[in-house]
Amino acid sequence: MKKTLPVAALPVIFATVVLDAVGIGLVFPILPALLRDVTHADNVAPYIGIMTALYALMQFIFAPVLGALSDRLGRRPVLLLSLAGAAVNYLFLAFAPSLWMLLLGRAIAGLTSANVSVATAYITDISAENLRARRFGLLNAMFGAGFIIGPVLGGALGDYGLRLPFMAAAVLNAGNLLLAWLSLPESRTPTRGKIDLAALHPLRPLRWVFSEKSLLPITVIFFTFSAAGEVYGVCWALWGHDAFAWNGLWIGLSLGAFGVCQALAQAFLPGPAVKLLGERATILTGVACACVALLVMAFATRSWMIFAIMPVFALGGIGAPALQSLATRQVAEDRQGQFQGVLASAVSLASVLCPLVFSSIYFGVRAYWPGAVWLSVIVVYAALVPLVLGLRLQKPAQALAG
Repeated sequence: MKKTLPVAALPVIFATVVLDAVGIGLVFPILPALLRDVTHADNVAPYIGIMTALYALMQFIFAPVLGALSDRLGRRPVLLLSLAGAAVNYLFLAFAPSLWMLLLGRAIAGLTSANVSVATAYITDISAENLRARRFGLLNAMFGAGFIIGPVLGGALGDYGLRLPFMAAAVLNAGNLLLAWLSLPESRTPTRGKIDLAALHPLRPLRWVFSEKSLLPITVIFFTFSAAGEVYGVCWALWGHDAFAWNGLWIGLSLGAFGVCQALAQAFLPGPAVKLLGERATILTGVACACVALLVMAFATRSWMIFAIMPVFALGGIGAPALQSLATRQVAEDRQGQFQGVLASAVSLASVLCPLVFSSIYFGVRAYWPGAVWLSVIVVYAALVPLVLGLRLQKPAQALAG
């Protein structure tokens, strides 16, 4: 029996997710200038790669830990602790004078942002099965909204002071902490059993893939798809500054415009596209649109070209939902949870490894042709085509049984 939903519970949970996404996005426009100020280096691409990978690594490690702790201690105390930690950490980042302190702060930010897994569990606790899909859809929409707000806020404030975005994030998290403290009830009765430490190993879900060889292709596709997506957070701000002399506001506006276009595309187009073209063709159509946009970006000489290509770029986003739909047909119903854990691990692993790769590529091409980094993403997408074409499309009855 689900608990009766308090009026303020969902807004507080959604606000938590929005602020997580804002925290991820607000640093993108200001990070190059901040790192130049701290390191006194001209080419800071390697440092950006390290900071991005470190943030993802902490999420990768601590998401299952926070989820397990919330099962034992309750959702409310873990969420409150993570919000308090985020507020304090953003203040720490606002005044960090050296590179090692920025790295430490970003690591702590990754740890506290892993509370999305707890927020998801909270919604599961308080939602009947017929309401979960709609509420999880709203949860994803809130994350997308935060990721749109974050870069714009970071860029606008960063032009007045490199540390102002962190101060704003600290105030927002402190406000959310107060709201949660006053109005967020516990959603479940905590257990007192021992935590299975072996289950917290972040690579554990991937072991199953190697025991079920037929799942390797779709897992590799997910990893490659995610790898291509990592380049934008690492290189967009650097490239915008180097290619068009964008300030923080323009970097934030460009990322925000991309986020709006992609959110609209993913909200309205994947369903009709899959119905018309099928899953495989929809994935390949998304890849083709992304490659066209990346080619234009690589050779663009004016800012308006980037904004003009945004709708085509956003169409590249229709491939991800189609890929998720196709993936669910690879295993039987009783293995879906386990398989989704595998795919989440593959995505997380890409978020850890690929920022280091793309930042190194940008470091190598920046002096001669900053836009060349987008050609490397086209190469990654090209590698997807034979993988998708060779993927065996399972029917539900043929899906891999447990």
